[in-house]
Amino acid sequence: MTANQTPKEILDTMLGHLGFGFEIQESDTDYGVLLQIYTEEKDRLIGSNGETLEELQYLVNRVCQAQNPDAPKVYVDVEHYRTMRNDSLVQRVRKFAEMVRDTGKPFHLDPMNAYDRRLIHTAFKDDPDLMTWSPPDDARIKRITIKRRPEEEATP
Repeated sequence: MTANQTPKEILDTMLGHLGFGFEIQESDTDYGVLLQIYTEEKDRLIGSNGETLEELQYLVNRVCQAQNPDAPKVYVDVEHYRTMRNDSLVQRVRKFAEMVRDTGKPFHLDPMNAYDRRLIHTAFKDDPDLMTWSPPDDARIKRITIKRRPEEEATP
């Protein structure tokens, strides 16, 4: 790879060396650069539970950061896999939230990565009755608890 390639050029080079046939669409977002990949081999590129996709995104970001420490974050997606996965995760958690709303008993979600925790916290930040809580960053187990808001915070 030559110096100062764009994120799209870096990803294009990587996928080309791996032998994929693909098209990449680039767009700027509020949170960084999104590179959307379209390929007939999407399952192979996504990997088990998105692991290959995560690793590819990590590598692209490492190369970008090596070229320019102030480079924007690059998000790599394959045929909107991340969007569909995120929507599915939030919908699953909303079912548990309804149990908390009905019973009043807190619910502890399974441990999840920082990105997923942030997604869940964001999804419930404006809920008038429920709140999400995570232990501090130095906690060993990274899980979220969904619970009712204290009465003084709840809306009438």
